[in-house]
Amino acid sequence: MTVQPADPHLPELLTCDVLFTGIGGGHAPGGVVVANGTIAAAGDPTSLRVRYPQARERRAGAVIAPPPVNAHTHLDMSAYAFQALPYFRWLPEVVVAQREKRGVAGAQAGADTLARLGVGAVGDIVYMHAPEVMDALLAREDLRGVLYYEVLGPFPERADEIFRQVRGRLDAWRRQERPGGPRVGLSPHTPYTVSSRLLRLVTEYAAGEGLPLQIHVAEHPAEGELFRTGRGPLWEGRIPALFPPAFAEVIGRPPEPELTPVRYLDELGVLAARPTLVHLANVTPEDIARVARAGCTVVTCPRSNAHLACGTFPWAQVAAAGVEIALGTDSVASGGSLDVREEVAFARTLYPDLDPRLLVRAAVKGGHRVTGTRGPLLQRGEAWHTHYVW
Repeated sequence: MTVQPADPHLPELLTCDVLFTGIGGGHAPGGVVVANGTIAAAGDPTSLRVRYPQARERRAGAVIAPPPVNAHTHLDMSAYAFQALPYFRWLPEVVVAQREKRGVAGAQAGADTLARLGVGAVGDIVYMHAPEVMDALLAREDLRGVLYYEVLGPFPERADEIFRQVRGRLDAWRRQERPGGPRVGLSPHTPYTVSSRLLRLVTEYAAGEGLPLQIHVAEHPAEGELFRTGRGPLWEGRIPALFPPAFAEVIGRPPEPELTPVRYLDELGVLAARPTLVHLANVTPEDIARVARAGCTVVTCPRSNAHLACGTFPWAQVAAAGVEIALGTDSVASGGSLDVREEVAFARTLYPDLDPRLLVRAAVKGGHRVTGTRGPLLQRGEAWHTHYVW
C-alpha cells in the first residue's frame, strides 16, 4: 500500500504540557493551531480538535509560550566557572578567586548568549566598579530591558559624594538610551552594603526620575540575623576597612529582635519607590505583607538559591499575597547558565505542588512587568515562530 504524504497546506495542531499565550493564566495541557505560518487559534487541545478536525496533530514540546525574560542576572560574571558551594564559601572561592574574569568581555559574552537564546528581555546588574560595562551593553542593538547600575557604600559620611558620582554617570548614560533598546536603572546592592542615607538619596532620585530600581534582599538567613543582632557571619566575615565599626552606623538605627531587612526598607521609605526585590528567600509573613502593600515586584532565582544553600523562596505565599513574581538566573557562577527555561524546569521540581502555568507566566509576563517591556502575544493572525516552543 502506498502511503500518501501529509498535505503541507493542512493546518497543524501543536500540543504541549503548558501553554501561555501572554494573556490570561494559560492552559495545561495546551495547543496552538498553525496554518500557513500563522497562528489560527490557541487554547485547550480538546476544543481545538473539534474546531479543526482536519489539522495534523503533533506534540511540540513541554511549553509553548513567548520567549522568557531573564529578570535578574550579572552578565559581567559570565566568564566565571560555575561552582555550587555554601554561600560563605562561594564568595571567597568563586567571586573573589575569579575576579579577574569580571568585566566587559564577560558581559559581552553573556549578552551574546542571551541573543542566541532569544530572550524576551533582561534585567542586568552592572558592577559599580566596572562602569565601562554599561557603555558596552547600552551600545548593543540586540538587547532590551533594564541595565541597573549597582551602588555600594556603607559609610554614611560618604553618601553624598557617592551619590553625586552615581547621578553624574546616570545622567550621561540616559542620553545614550535608544527607542527599543535597554533602559538605565539603579540597584542599591543590599540593605546592609549601602548606608541608610545613600539608600534614601538613590531611591528618591530614582522615584523622581522614573528610573527602575532593583535590590538584593533576604538572600541568605544570615541577613536576618544581622538586622536582629548586628552580628553574625555577614558582619564577622566582612573586610573591616570597607565597613564602619558597627552595623548600626550603616542602617542609621540599632538592630532589634523584630527588625528584618524588608521591614527596614519599608520604614526607611525605600519600598514606597516600588523597587523590584531580588531573592526574598528568607522572609516572614509580615515581610510578604509589606511587599504586597507597597506594590513591589519580586525576582526569584531558584537554582542560585539552591546551589548556594541560601533557602527557598516561599512562592505560594508570595503569590497568594498578590505580588508579581519573575524569574532570573542570577550569575553564571551561581545559577549555572543564563537560560531561564532551565530555571523554570528546576522550579517545577522545587515546587511540585505549584501549578506549572504560574511558573511559565512568571518567566514571561512577570519578567516583562519587571523590565517594563512588552512581549509578543500568541493570538490569531500573529506569525508563528519556532522559538515559541521551549
